[in-house]
Amino acid sequence: MNELGKISQKLVASDQVSIIQVDDGVAGQRIDNFLLKVCKGVPKSHIYRILRSGEVRVNKGRVDAKYRLVTGDLVRVPPIRVALSEASAFVPAAPAAEFSVLFEDDYLLVIDKPAGVAVHGGSGVAFGVIEQMREARPLGKFLELVHRLDRETSGVLMLAKKRVALVGLHEQIRENRMDKRYYACAHGEWAPDWGQRRAVKAALTKYLTADGERRVRVDPHGLASHTVFNLVERWPGYVLVEAELKTGRTHQIRVHLAHLGLPIVGDAKYGDFALNKALGRADARPGLKRMFLHAHRLSLVHPVTGEPLTFEAPLPAECRRFLDQLNESTDEARADGPRTL
Repeated sequence: MNELGKISQKLVASDQVSIIQVDDGVAGQRIDNFLLKVCKGVPKSHIYRILRSGEVRVNKGRVDAKYRLVTGDLVRVPPIRVALSEASAFVPAAPAAEFSVLFEDDYLLVIDKPAGVAVHGGSGVAFGVIEQMREARPLGKFLELVHRLDRETSGVLMLAKKRVALVGLHEQIRENRMDKRYYACAHGEWAPDWGQRRAVKAALTKYLTADGERRVRVDPHGLASHTVFNLVERWPGYVLVEAELKTGRTHQIRVHLAHLGLPIVGDAKYGDFALNKALGRADARPGLKRMFLHAHRLSLVHPVTGEPLTFEAPLPAECRRFLDQLNESTDEARADGPRTL
């Protein structure tokens, strides 16, 4: 359990006042966000109630919810008492887990996230990568996601170990100074007039289905969205592309490829559902039981040292196997084709 988790347990279970000294790991954070982490599971309404009442003090003085913590601040957190009905809603502790590490120093942690694992809890998911890694690194005082990947997307995922790194990396994202590349295998034909590179500038908007599920669609009144697709390889009915993200909208690559008539293989939201079912059968060849979208490379500048960095995650075995099977199927079809005597 991480340090914040230990404090949280004590605050929820104890009638004691807690005094927490702010270090570099949380300096610059708003007091309300800090309390939401320290008192993990306590309802937001309760946090804002104790802030408004003045029960929370910083250096013995009252502060409002927008106050940003400074290194050395002493934060007084009152006993946290909640009704049983509220306490029963607390999120259970995530099981500790480590993931394949691509890079780590005092400021950054870069991992190769497997498909099928959410990056954080929420929307019906009890926990994700960030909660599991905090549990696995109990001595770490600060660990935050820098960006996100869809649950079914694998590949390069970056976390910050210090707030100064998080702030610097978010600035690079806002200014579009990170180079994010993904591999996607899609179903359909690459148009001859596209050449080797196809740019898509199609605005996107979010909406909810009748079942309440989140979706994204192309909408001229939505947010500007830009993806560049580079042709890597093609087979009859399939194409492998490298996607360059120029903007970072939700489900952007998936929706832009579907917009081109090239839905990603295995995509349960925007894909060819009949094809996905066929590919998922145990005897299917080629066969695949996941979405073929992989964050394979991320290039940026180190937020503290200024050093140029590039991180790469190898294509997962199940995706590589699918491509090998496409190659084998193509070779067999050529071998069985008509011969000239």
